Amino acid sequence: MVWVNSIPKPPNLAEIGFYIFVKGLPRTLILTVLGLLGGFVIGLSLAIMRVYGGKELNWLASGYEKLFRGIPILVLIFVFAIYLTNLYEICIGDTCFGIEPQYRPLFGVFLALALRSGAYQSQIFRGALLSVNPGQEEAARALGMSRFQALRTILLPQALRLAVPSWSNEYAVVIKDSSFALTVGIVEMTNAALQISSNFVELWAVSIGVVAILYFLLTYPITRLFGERQTKKLKELGMGGG
Repeated sequence: MVWVNSIPKPPNLAEIGFYIFVKGLPRTLILTVLGLLGGFVIGLSLAIMRVYGGKELNWLASGYEKLFRGIPILVLIFVFAIYLTNLYEICIGDTCFGIEPQYRPLFGVFLALALRSGAYQSQIFRGALLSVNPGQEEAARALGMSRFQALRTILLPQALRLAVPSWSNEYAVVIKDSSFALTVGIVEMTNAALQISSNFVELWAVSIGVVAILYFLLTYPITRLFGERQTKKLKELGMGGG
């Protein structure tokens, strides 16, 4: 896709949308999915540490949450996508292993999104774990289950279901935060829109409007489907409060 730079004729609305969709959407989705999954692993681990860990683990998880919830995502992106990129390669003698230089900014943005999302997801999962009736763990232990077995087979499945509405909101936050990747040169949807406006200044409002609509279409249906509908289902089942 080189028409933005090669054709002097301004693109029409359909061409603008197609360019943003093809040029920027794949990286937006990659960063969102990886950021959410990384945050899921971190957040769930921190939540378990907070609820079922000892005093030291609770303190460690709480410190992590406060740290990464207090640092702006843009600062984290600068740190992991610019200043710490040399850490993504390990050399032993003349042999080096790691991420290729051209992919390091993308990896750094993923780390920033995952680390920050993990801090917020930990609060989601912690609240969900605490919402599960503690009597169920007691019943499981009375049946001879270990604490880990009770957590894995009884408590976690319920907690994850309770967390779905809030988790869908976190998805919306992460996909919008992925737009900050443009600051380190990654061509996601917002950067693709800016490329159009930089070549055709008169189309600035149009290209930004198109990308805004695309973000809306990528967030509202998901939050509607997995948020409001899941909340309704939980209420019907007598879970999640009122």
